Amino acid sequence: MSLDHTRVGGSVRARADTDSARIRFRRAITLVLMTLVLPGSAQLVMGNRRIGRVAVWISLVVYVTVIALAIATWMDRGVGLSLLTNTEILYVVRGILVVLAIGWAVLFVNAWLLGYPPDLRRGHRLAMVGVSSSLCVVTAGTLLAAAHIVAVQRDFITHVFGSTAVSQPEQGRYNVLLLGGDSGSDRVGLRPDSLTVASIDADSGRTVLVSLPRNLERVPFPEGSAMDKRFPKGFNRDGGYLNSINTWASEHEKIFDDDVENPGIEATKQAVEETTGLKINYYAMVNLQGFQDLVDAVGGLTLDVPERLPIGGVGGPITGYIEPGKQKVDGFHALWFARSRASSDDYSRMARQKCVMSAMLDQLSPKKVLTNVDDIAESSKRLLSTDIPAKDLDTFVDLALEAKSHKMSTVSIVPPKIDTSDPDFEKIRSMVGDAIDKAEGKGSAKSSGDRGNGKKKSGDAQYEANQAENLSSVC
Repeated sequence: MSLDHTRVGGSVRARADTDSARIRFRRAITLVLMTLVLPGSAQLVMGNRRIGRVAVWISLVVYVTVIALAIATWMDRGVGLSLLTNTEILYVVRGILVVLAIGWAVLFVNAWLLGYPPDLRRGHRLAMVGVSSSLCVVTAGTLLAAAHIVAVQRDFITHVFGSTAVSQPEQGRYNVLLLGGDSGSDRVGLRPDSLTVASIDADSGRTVLVSLPRNLERVPFPEGSAMDKRFPKGFNRDGGYLNSINTWASEHEKIFDDDVENPGIEATKQAVEETTGLKINYYAMVNLQGFQDLVDAVGGLTLDVPERLPIGGVGGPITGYIEPGKQKVDGFHALWFARSRASSDDYSRMARQKCVMSAMLDQLSPKKVLTNVDDIAESSKRLLSTDIPAKDLDTFVDLALEAKSHKMSTVSIVPPKIDTSDPDFEKIRSMVGDAIDKAEGKGSAKSSGDRGNGKKKSGDAQYEANQAENLSSVC
């Protein structure tokens, strides 16, 4: 009898111990999960209530703020973009994220201690260590990673968009001069290989790309400007080409007013304005090496190569080829897709450069940006110099997002429509005006008919991008 009672009593105590261990384990798990859902709630229940009240209050403020901003951004995307591009706000946000990460990690450790680990069974204790440490690393690590992204974003904006002069849209459009050049050791000064005006509707983001050949001659300047006084009949020095203006003006900066920071860019902008009839709001200079790094940073581009394109040539040996067909290319091959002209000409190259712009716009997704933020920021700092101010950055990001949902049309000042050695500037301005009218739905669609420059050294597909109402359809 006594033996049976002993066995029964031992069994009851064992079950009681097991139930008690489970209760302690559930309590410990609950305290950690409470910290995950509402930081400070575990301390409010079992720990230091003063600390718990402060932490819960801060948590609620953060939750309400995030929800309010999410709703505001959903209703007006510009709200979120303004926050993401304001360097002062980014500085504050970074500090807040770091403090929240450290505070949350401390609360997790405290919640784990409130579960009395020494009273837990070994298996339960190990499980608690795993759960607590994992949640601590994930939550605090996520906040610290977000703080790093914010810091990178702020550094990039500060480094690249340092201008303070804000320009208003002209006739409802922003006109941005895009220059692509390479000031390598084998070149005298920087002579842009690519000159394109992106004319962007300030409301819809609908974009027209206006490409100017680098060998356009005798380009005029605004009446009364320093360059007009020196070249009243159009630019005729250093070969007289449009892409030579930047170097010439930079070497003769004394003819400009003291408030002109970059004479070469300013003179080029003036020439493009007078040539196209478009008032240039801003410029963006793209360095070709930086472009190669950027393409690599986003994981490459998918391009439809119309024909076999040489790598190198024109002053150097051909070192390889890009084979025809639709394919994903790295930065090196994307760069040569845009630059190659050993077996073609400037005008087919201009068309290919437009296709690269279209591919970047279509294929650069938020996911790619977030997963490659460091590489993209560093390559972009080497890639881009511009006078777009940080105050206008949110506007252009918003317009870029809008542009993804619209057709991008193009017009190029190329033969046979325009003789680059003796250009008809009135006709050029008319071509530009007609293209913009079509994009805005004011003009009737017409078939361009003219493709290329008459030489037909390259396939027709390369020239089609020069005159297209939907750039994506011909690239």
